[in-house]
Amino acid sequence: MATRDKKKQNEKSDKKMKKSDKKAVKLNKKKALKEEKFMPVQDEEIYEDYYINLIEGRNPVLEALKSGREIDKLFVQKGQLEGSIKQIIAIARDKNILIKEVDKAKLDHMSQTKNHQGVIASAALYKYYDIDEILERAKEKGEDPFIVILDEITDPQNLGSILRSCDGAGVHGVVIPKRRAASLTPIIGKISAGAVEYVPVAKVTNINQTINYLKEKGLWIAGADADGEVYYEKDLTGPLALVVGSEGKGLGRLVKENCDFIVGIPMAGKISSLNAAVSCAIIIFEVQKQRAKQKASAAFQEGSIH
Repeated sequence: MATRDKKKQNEKSDKKMKKSDKKAVKLNKKKALKEEKFMPVQDEEIYEDYYINLIEGRNPVLEALKSGREIDKLFVQKGQLEGSIKQIIAIARDKNILIKEVDKAKLDHMSQTKNHQGVIASAALYKYYDIDEILERAKEKGEDPFIVILDEITDPQNLGSILRSCDGAGVHGVVIPKRRAASLTPIIGKISAGAVEYVPVAKVTNINQTINYLKEKGLWIAGADADGEVYYEKDLTGPLALVVGSEGKGLGRLVKENCDFIVGIPMAGKISSLNAAVSCAIIIFEVQKQRAKQKASAAFQEGSIH
């Protein structure tokens, strides 16, 4: 009995030593990673909390780095260190971001989009902006405010596509409701091709209250709906917020009643409407075209005077 008890004590002592050794090894690994900034990572070094907010794919990660987004860690696939990945690594090193080389299987496990292209960044949560911050952004650019309000857009594909179009059309910010709407996630970041890094998004409790607030700030509110006036026949210059409804329901009744005017896209085919992302893109680029034309005309007149 004494011998067996002694054996058990020895086994417990060995286990404690092994745990202590493992802890020391893990600490040494972390220290080495901080010093080297680029080393292979062991499975146990990837924690679940990295999965919460990830940026996936070469272009979204590159745009996040360029925009100054706070990146905690960069995971790159072993053997995939050429092309745009090389550029990503170079920027990450300049910013002193910890870079970890992992197997493709590990990236596959981490990925939420299932299309990581050999690189995933662990980032701080996407920042949501206040309405006033969006208005200030327009003021800093010396432009009339141009805002897109999304009324219960629940499809991530639509939200991502809309953000991408908004970036291209010079929209100063997008407003989404807190409930019954798609939010900013890694999937949205992927679909938007990195535009989520450049287009401020405000999350509000009540769309109608936000519309009223924007009216007080001098903005005209245009609703997008199939039965509206032809969009390109309306004057869309000046301070403007465009409200886009969901693909199925369209604009909510109260939201529609709260708009100053409604614009629609004439359809020549059998299908009566387009999806929300396409409709939004068509109208906001018309706004951009009208603004550019107005700006060019003003510049020409000023030049003629001088």
